[in-house]
Amino acid sequence: MSTVDQSPTLVVAPSDRRSRPFSPTRTVLLLMFPASLLIGILTICSVSVIKMSLGQKNAEWRSWSYESYLTLTDSFFVGVLADTLWLAFLSALITALIAFPIALFMTRTASDTLRRLVLICIMLPMLVSLLVQSFGWVAILGPDGLVNQLVRSLFGPDQSVMLLFNRTGVLLGLVQTAVPLAVLPMVASLSAIPANLEEAAGVLGASRLKVYSNIILPLGWPGIAAGLVLVFGFNTGAFVVPVLLGGLKVTTLAIVIRDQMGTLLNWPLGSALSVVLIVFALAVQAFQNFVGRRFSSEDTDVG
Repeated sequence: MSTVDQSPTLVVAPSDRRSRPFSPTRTVLLLMFPASLLIGILTICSVSVIKMSLGQKNAEWRSWSYESYLTLTDSFFVGVLADTLWLAFLSALITALIAFPIALFMTRTASDTLRRLVLICIMLPMLVSLLVQSFGWVAILGPDGLVNQLVRSLFGPDQSVMLLFNRTGVLLGLVQTAVPLAVLPMVASLSAIPANLEEAAGVLGASRLKVYSNIILPLGWPGIAAGLVLVFGFNTGAFVVPVLLGGLKVTTLAIVIRDQMGTLLNWPLGSALSVVLIVFALAVQAFQNFVGRRFSSEDTDVG
């Protein structure tokens, strides 16, 4: 006589953890964690720099003083600040004038090959360090460089031009290293302009100058302004290019900060110079945002 096993069987339910998907809130928090960590580190560093600027030498964390900011009113530091801002502004303006035709060509050409080739040529210098690029300019602009060899071959062996260790050489280096920063925002802005707007303006009798002044430049202004601000902010803190191409004859704020915090160990004064540099960069960014909102509101009112 056979017996049937009537013992209860254990049924294992699938794990809820495996079947339950991540909630959107948890996913967003995980994605925001790296950026939040970076912002937190930058905030701590910025607060530390501000605190050191309000301290005294050799007692940066234990004392409070405005002496470093009062020292910045000296004519030497005012002149260095003016030279730094002027070089940054002039380099941003020249870079925008060079970058705009390049960006316009990249957005208007029908050849994908040419577009990729120009993009590669624009991005290639960003793969090379600023140190190597600056030494390349030294080889080009030096007393026996390519430029002077060409001048001697054209105008005689006694002729030469001095383009190194002066403002001209520094300006050339700043413009060359910052061209990609201006081209990319302009490409993004100009590519959003429909090509049929230019065709319609041409059909209605508008000249090419009016098309550029009334359609392309106003609609492409956000990208142009973004490129100007990026280049200005990048070049206000430039260090390698002024050191190698300017020598001891061109002094920028970054060089003075290096000397104060490195050689002279005057951390409060170096921190105060850093705060001033950051404030000017943020002020330019705020001005650009204000002008952009003003243009946007005017366009909305007209529409």
